[in-house]
Amino acid sequence: MKSNKPDVDASPQDRIASLHQESLSDLEKQSVVQLALKILRARHRRGRLLSSPVETRQYLQLVFEDYRNEVFGAIFLDNRHRVLGFEELFFGTIDGASVHPRVVVQRALDLNSAAVIFAHNHPSGVAEPSRADEVLTRRLKEALALVDVRVLDHIVVGCEGTVSFAERGLL
Repeated sequence: MKSNKPDVDASPQDRIASLHQESLSDLEKQSVVQLALKILRARHRRGRLLSSPVETRQYLQLVFEDYRNEVFGAIFLDNRHRVLGFEELFFGTIDGASVHPRVVVQRALDLNSAAVIFAHNHPSGVAEPSRADEVLTRRLKEALALVDVRVLDHIVVGCEGTVSFAERGLL
């Protein structure tokens, strides 16, 4: 049986910490997600330094969570890893999206990007990168290297979590 007492670690100023998912309506849950997205977008707005891989992963999970088809996007960064922008670049089907390196290179150059973090979702919910994901990332990295744009990571998002190519040593 769940207690109605607020969580011990919730401060008196934190009105959100004592909320429980089970006690929220669907509309309230959607409102909480929208609020979280606004907060994370503010942290990933143009000019902000990406200082936390955890925040970046959380942001990408929220961005991709409701997509039923695969979507491939990129966070474009300047030479100090400040955000220039996040764009959803390619939209696919339930099990893939056609990604064109030429378009990615063009966008990186248009934004005067020095670095990029790729991200895409797996609608299946399993964030494990496929062999095709690895090949694509290698092709994109090679294409962007020709114009001096570094690929910092490629994050695969599933409903069960995320997988980082950089952490796996796949870059």
